[in-house]
Amino acid sequence: MNKAIDFASIFLLFTLFPHQFIVRVSSSSSPIHPNQGYADERILKPEQEHVHEVHCSRERSRAARKVIEEYLTPFLEQENYQLSSKCRLHPENDMFRDQEEHKICLGFHDWKCGYCKKSFRDEKFLDQHFDNRHSNLLNLSDGKCLADLCGALHCDAVMNRKFSRSKCNPAAATRNKHLCESLAESCFPVSDGPSASRLHEIFLHQFCEAHTCSGKQKPFSRGGKVQKSIFVVVSGALILVLLPLFYLFLYLVQRDMKSSTQELRRISKMGRKSKPS
Repeated sequence: MNKAIDFASIFLLFTLFPHQFIVRVSSSSSPIHPNQGYADERILKPEQEHVHEVHCSRERSRAARKVIEEYLTPFLEQENYQLSSKCRLHPENDMFRDQEEHKICLGFHDWKCGYCKKSFRDEKFLDQHFDNRHSNLLNLSDGKCLADLCGALHCDAVMNRKFSRSKCNPAAATRNKHLCESLAESCFPVSDGPSASRLHEIFLHQFCEAHTCSGKQKPFSRGGKVQKSIFVVVSGALILVLLPLFYLFLYLVQRDMKSSTQELRRISKMGRKSKPS
């Protein structure tokens, strides 16, 4: 009789308070759980904190920035022209700009974070550090992804890729040309004056006209910093080679002139001695 009463009491408790028993059983069984400690390990991983999902390529944004600096900025400086902040080529419209400016390169294998002063052996590890630790500093506003302009700016030409050998897509070429022309219109409106008009034409020749599958027009046809720097290096090398040759030529000429002068003096002296007294 007593056993029947006890069984009925236990059944009633299970019916009225099932959650309490489940919690106690699960907690009591936790010491022998095979995955114990995995959650703690995930929490303690430092590089998993503050990670923001960014749909913008840092590598291609860097390539676009390089194209702008080498193949457009020299012409902007020549015209003393300031880009409007509404222009997508403006430095402020690059979400990675602040992070790139906080890179400290002390050597080929010595990079340092300008925010927290942590050191790295390679730039790619510093990029990963920015993504994991300082992504909260990115400006994720619309239109801040410079990589979106890579199609118009021929980024593949500066990323050491064999873009010229790849099969040309006419639809992609047309789309990139439209994007390029829209950048020319928004960044260098012809109505803004002679400087803007000249830069508009330069931009079309430098970037937009090469968006064709004919292969006749190459990007960066107007040159840039790369070509100028190569010209300076070659000119300097030629000067270093030719300058010693020039001085050697002068030395030989002067030596010949001195020797000929001495010969003339000697002949004149001999002529004077041979005269009858």
